[in-house]
Amino acid sequence: MDIKNHICLGMSVLVFLTLSSMRRIALFPGSFDPFTKGHEFIVSQSLEIFDDLIIGIGVNTEKKYLFDIEKRISHIEQLYAGNKRVSIQAYEGLTIDLCEKLSASHIIRGLRNTIDFEYEKSIAQMNRSMSDIDTVFILTNEQLSHINSSIVREIYKNNGDISLYVTHPQILV
Repeated sequence: MDIKNHICLGMSVLVFLTLSSMRRIALFPGSFDPFTKGHEFIVSQSLEIFDDLIIGIGVNTEKKYLFDIEKRISHIEQLYAGNKRVSIQAYEGLTIDLCEKLSASHIIRGLRNTIDFEYEKSIAQMNRSMSDIDTVFILTNEQLSHINSSIVREIYKNNGDISLYVTHPQILV
């Protein structure tokens, strides 16, 4: 082996070691009003792929939420209190800007059905056209695919029990 090939091989090993030692970070954005068992499933599946997951709670001043931001953050923090690989971050602005700020290479989106896919695909393509951030779609399991935060909010507003759909709902109130 001549010296030129040896240097190239050495650089390839160095690049591989650098890349393999980098943490793979993903951002799971949403309003999470409330954070449901379907969201929990997406988090568990994401942790099978990524080293760290940031749950990004988007704040839109134009939108009216049922549960205030502090309650939503507290709820999610308590669900993942023992997991150092999960963090929570409230944010305003573009999701891709938060990804770049936090060194997240991917956005996670959960899909329940083809309607979700068509909507999320457009957003993913727009994000990709503006950045190097890729989106990973994760299908929820069948037992949870009917859970929808909007419907859960309606159940709650009408004094229904949301514990079938939200882990520890008492934290939210």
